[in-house]
Amino acid sequence: MNNRYLGALILAPIVIFLFLGGEPLKYLLLVASVMGLYEFYSVVEKREIKPFKIVGYIATIVYYLLLNNIEFEQVAIILFLVTMVLMCIPAIKPEYNYIDVAVTILGFIYVSVFFSFISKISYKEGGRFLLWLVFLASWGCDTLAYYSGRLFGKHKLCPKVSPKKTIEGSIGGLLGAVIFCLVFGIIIKSHVNIQLYHYVIMAAIAGVFSQFGDLAASSIKRYSEVKDYSHLIPGHGGILDRFDSILFSAVVIFYYLTYIIGI
Repeated sequence: MNNRYLGALILAPIVIFLFLGGEPLKYLLLVASVMGLYEFYSVVEKREIKPFKIVGYIATIVYYLLLNNIEFEQVAIILFLVTMVLMCIPAIKPEYNYIDVAVTILGFIYVSVFFSFISKISYKEGGRFLLWLVFLASWGCDTLAYYSGRLFGKHKLCPKVSPKKTIEGSIGGLLGAVIFCLVFGIIIKSHVNIQLYHYVIMAAIAGVFSQFGDLAASSIKRYSEVKDYSHLIPGHGGILDRFDSILFSAVVIFYYLTYIIGI
């Protein structure tokens, strides 16, 4: 069997958890976060960075156990305290430095916290519908960016980071995100009371940042001189290879729903 098809079969059960939402989805995201964090730390170690991996894993587990039971301000306080403790370590153990501390914290925020926004969306009113916007914005962007780039791509977007991406493909990706989310918004209009123009704005912003998510992941891999984060999913790379753009999209859509629409 083709590796990409085998990988798709491995990823398929995730759809079931998206429909289930709630606690099952939260704990699936916990597993994905720990695996993604392992990938991130393993990649940066190739540049002789020494993240405090056990701290990142424990912080991730505790964070998800408390998720939806604590406010953002409380999460920030915990993060500040962990940062303060970690910053004491290089003073005691000179083999570590403050880059190790910074990368440990960055990995926790980039992987674990960003993944958690998918769960946080699912707990909102109409969340079982709205969480799909995260994926549709990313998939729509990726799909039309690919075909637009192949058909019309002439001007390189970020040649040093991702040589194949073009400005034309990027514009097509934004259009794809808007189309996918707007059509979905029309379909769920009887279930979710959101004006259609919000889907256009939300998808456009998510489309921009999902592309930055892809570029950020490419930049990290290029810095560490690896092609993929791991080989966990045959033909697809690792967890972060599949969800790099979705992580950024989830953050954008959560905050738009929360502070612009007020859900």
